[in-house]
Amino acid sequence: MKVILLKDVKNVGKKGDVANVADGYAKTYLLKNKLACVANNSNMNDNQNKKIAHDYHKEQEYLKAKEKAKQIDGKLINVKIKCGENGKIFGAVTAKEIADAFQKLNIDVDKRKIELKETIKFAGNYNLKVKLYEGVYAKFVVVVTPE
Repeated sequence: MKVILLKDVKNVGKKGDVANVADGYAKTYLLKNKLACVANNSNMNDNQNKKIAHDYHKEQEYLKAKEKAKQIDGKLINVKIKCGENGKIFGAVTAKEIADAFQKLNIDVDKRKIELKETIKFAGNYNLKVKLYEGVYAKFVVVVTPE
């Protein structure tokens, strides 16, 4: 029996896939638990339309991420923080502080997407990058200066 999967099913397929499964498995498990629906013409058309809409939205998100990457690329982000002797910071500069500095420039960046390879504990310049979308990164420089 051909079915269209409504959710990911292990060893069968992912959501939206058309799978050919045994009749008993389809009737007693997949259809009963609403994990799939019968692959008739109406459902196949609906599934195709959903795939087209999903692909369109993914493309729009990708284009927005590319546009934001152009805004962020090469930016200098200034972070002022209290420092002790030799430019050593009390604590560390976090991704939240960097995201707040972006916010002051009217650029919305998620703090979880900023990639800090090491903790920033000294004043100076640091080259960082932010992941905006799958495969879309933007590089910027954080300038940590003492107050």
